[in-house]
Amino acid sequence: MAVPKRKTSRTNRDKRRTHDRIKIVNIVECPRCHSKKLAHHVCQACGYYKNTEIISQEKDVKGKPVKKEAPKAEEKKAGSKEKEAKGK
Repeated sequence: MAVPKRKTSRTNRDKRRTHDRIKIVNIVECPRCHSKKLAHHVCQACGYYKNTEIISQEKDVKGKPVKKEAPKAEEKKAGSKEKEAKGK
């Protein structure tokens, strides 16, 4: 078996381990709804990022927000075909 020729020094060992630490998650308060969210991400509670609505949310019967589904791939293709037909 391969055996190290010399003992690894503390400095070299610690340099190797610099990336092995646990990273701290940067959680901030949403300026619009004041709920906790990840920094530089869309707020899951209100759907806003930098004062712009990214995820539109509708209210259900009880007043809780319901997420709107994104358009499906088939609908996108149908929309692009209609644009091509108009252009011809």
